[in-house]
Amino acid sequence: MSRTLATVPRPGTWASVHLVRQLARQSLKRICAVCERTLLTGERAIRFSPDGEDFVDVCPLCQELAIDYGWIKEGSPTSPTVPNQRRRRRRGLASLFDPRRQPPDDPVVAEPILRRLSAPEQQMVEAADIFNSSDYRRTVGGIAKSLGEPRASIVPLSGVSGELIVTVAWDISWYQYRVTPESAQPVRLAERGHELADLDAGYQRWNARIEQDGRLVPDISPL
Repeated sequence: MSRTLATVPRPGTWASVHLVRQLARQSLKRICAVCERTLLTGERAIRFSPDGEDFVDVCPLCQELAIDYGWIKEGSPTSPTVPNQRRRRRRGLASLFDPRRQPPDDPVVAEPILRRLSAPEQQMVEAADIFNSSDYRRTVGGIAKSLGEPRASIVPLSGVSGELIVTVAWDISWYQYRVTPESAQPVRLAERGHELADLDAGYQRWNARIEQDGRLVPDISPL
């Protein structure tokens, strides 16, 4: 009789084990302190300190915003520094054909094709060129390794400002970047969200793509 009783677990044992495992999984869950998105397993996070003492996790797409907030990146000097973003002043669409213009590392559209594009298409090419020269290209490419290939669009804003909105969207989150060619800061994070239903339909005309390295390429016919 005693042998049989010895093989029966004490009441509550399995419930206790299940609770311990559940708490362990919850303790491993990481949330971006900026966008509050749960980070996926294996997704890289950057540690920032909002108050100079405690550190929090920030996803790659929100690290520029954390710097704008004045948060200190882990391992950086006490005074936060703005990343060295390759910025080039532009003078409108005419600069696309300027022989003195320094092309990006990998041009979006070849020069002969560029000259045959319409003015709106040339604006899209310029916006992609500027985006690809920014640090956001690297961060988008990094997050895409975890979330998969996103959808993208390039939409000009109404008016004469010449600004365009670049939207990069996954099923669980989306980010919008405002591209202002004549600005000292030509690319900046403008909006972000979780549900595609919250994104205006005008920005869901997916007319561009993101390549594996984060490079933004507009869908433009070469003919």
